[in-house]
Amino acid sequence: MEQPLSDPWWSDAVVYQIYPRSFCDSNGDGVGDLQGIISKLDYVADLGVDVVWLSPIYASPQDDNGYDIADYEEIDPLFGTMGDFEELVAGLHRRGLKLVMDLVVNHTSDEHAWFQSSRDPQSPKREWYHWRPAREGFEPGTPGAEPTNWGSFFGGSAWAYDEASGEYYLHLFSRKQPDLNWENPEVREAVYAMMNRWVERGVDGFRMDVINLISKTMPLADGHQRPGEPYSFEVERVANGPRMVEFLEEMNAAVGIDARQLFTVGEMVMCTAEQARIYTSRAHPRLGMVFTFEHMSLDQGPGSKFELKPLHLPDLKTNLAHWQEQLGEEGWNSLYFENHDQPRVVSRFGDDSPEHRVAAAKAWATVLHLHRGTPYVYQGQEIGMTNAGFTRIKQYRDIESLNYFADATAAGVPEQTVLAGLALKSRDNARTPIPWGAGPQGGFTRGTPWLPLNANADTVNVQAALAASDGVRAHYQRLIALRHELEVIQKGRFDLLLPEDPKLWVFTRTLTSEQVLVVANMSAHLASVPVQQLPDLRDAELLLGGSGADIQTLEPWEARVYLVRG
Repeated sequence: MEQPLSDPWWSDAVVYQIYPRSFCDSNGDGVGDLQGIISKLDYVADLGVDVVWLSPIYASPQDDNGYDIADYEEIDPLFGTMGDFEELVAGLHRRGLKLVMDLVVNHTSDEHAWFQSSRDPQSPKREWYHWRPAREGFEPGTPGAEPTNWGSFFGGSAWAYDEASGEYYLHLFSRKQPDLNWENPEVREAVYAMMNRWVERGVDGFRMDVINLISKTMPLADGHQRPGEPYSFEVERVANGPRMVEFLEEMNAAVGIDARQLFTVGEMVMCTAEQARIYTSRAHPRLGMVFTFEHMSLDQGPGSKFELKPLHLPDLKTNLAHWQEQLGEEGWNSLYFENHDQPRVVSRFGDDSPEHRVAAAKAWATVLHLHRGTPYVYQGQEIGMTNAGFTRIKQYRDIESLNYFADATAAGVPEQTVLAGLALKSRDNARTPIPWGAGPQGGFTRGTPWLPLNANADTVNVQAALAASDGVRAHYQRLIALRHELEVIQKGRFDLLLPEDPKLWVFTRTLTSEQVLVVANMSAHLASVPVQQLPDLRDAELLLGGSGADIQTLEPWEARVYLVRG
């Protein structure tokens, strides 16, 4: 007989991500802040979630919206004070919610005191970052003199020349985000000490930004240079390096992650399910779970993520099913379609037209939340927010988007083609402010918002969502409640049915004598259901959607969930 798995406490938890600068502004400066979050804690708690993940609020020049940290120990005045943070922690814990902080330790800001000190070749902190001389035979600071032709995630070279020290430093992201040298034990000790101090302040865990880049795969000056070729970012050279497991185990011991039952999720680029199983092994805990990017690249062309390709639904179903299988008995899955780096799923994969937006948002929520793993709800996703709808480059603020526009148009790509890619995939699509109601600035701020609100904010807003008894937010509440109530959703085996069907997403979750069946039409057209290939539903209980056991035809974006007890 199948036995329930011994899962960690977050096996029945749901995470809500808050992007502070776009959540709620309390002081009228146009940027969301900690007091704004505090004012909305009842709204978050009422959704039924268990954990709040807070994007960076540390002191930062904001070159990459806070993912460039100048001081890990201070709250950026843009968001408030340490007193505000302590009030937030107390407010969350009083409501039974845990707090997860972003941990950004692959890189710092170039304005961090550590980096400023490292610019002196004689400094004890010189080896805290990756410094390398110019390529032999080239004048430092001239084109082609970089130690390698590695490109950064944000375009251009991954090396920046520093005249003060006469060498180059590595930055896999913005040139204002120099990579820390994790080979140096002093760096690791400083990071672990910082993490412990945040735990002592009440933090319940960490979301670890691009954590699998801390151990670089190849030496940083290995002669990898192809003269005359453009900068290229070869992820395999810097991801999942030989010391990743060692570093994570060392971190676990130094911070007491396992002993304290801290929540951890590692964002990992180019991480396979097989690698994730090693990182999230229950026998040898290193991370609670990882964020995979595989399913987020299925609508991407051969080059940049902004090169568009239609999503083939069977590809997405098969990919997520593979992760379910690989981490089913060993490891744990994170479940997400949206976050601060990913556009709105209802616009990206669904249908954001007024006719179908609500149904499509509910369908995508249903299939995600009924998989096995820990679901993540990104702010605004629970009300079915759409992409921003920007049409001009001046509307964007995201450094990645602005750099891509400049590079692509300079290379001759038509401006309208570039803008079409940004309209669907830009990170700013997820960063537009939350509209709390209709009216001026959607109730987000009394001032001018740092990023324009969505054009449909007067109709797609929190106030309207709260008033809709069968709307998107109410649907999320029911999905979250089902996860808390039914062990089969928390722990049941996952089986994908009809994998090649281009419209239907059908799967079961099975635990001992209970089975949940999910049948969803993921298209804007009627879909015929081959009921003879599904479990017998004559004695099934309809948990969500529809009106009964007759599911021979599903309406556009209709999703149903049944419970079958054997």
